[in-house]
Amino acid sequence: KMPWVKGKHHLTEAYAWFLARWAKRLSWQEVASAFHTTWGHVFSSVEMAVDWGRKHRDLSGIEAIGVDEIQWQRGHRYLTLVYQIDRSCRRLLWIGKERKVKTLLGFFRWFGNKRTDMF
Repeated sequence: KMPWVKGKHHLTEAYAWFLARWAKRLSWQEVASAFHTTWGHVFSSVEMAVDWGRKHRDLSGIEAIGVDEIQWQRGHRYLTLVYQIDRSCRRLLWIGKERKVKTLLGFFRWFGNKRTDMF
């Protein structure tokens, strides 16, 4: 067993993190082309980074949130975005499909009663 490779993945962990970092700046196809790999490898690298981030996310100490909606695809399709907008930290917390009250209630259910009571 090689300590720098997880399971049956074709990429080392270091290379997967490298690709995921570049995928923040370029399209996934551009990253794949620039580093002579496949779009699928870039996708799995980003997926690995997102999974790691979700497992290690700290939701304590959030003082203020902001809600925004963006249109996606054609027609009237929207995503609801919830951000942390504290002075010390600004980050995306949650994305929900559609722009309905039901969608925003989904955020508060996910966020939890204890933290929601602060708002």
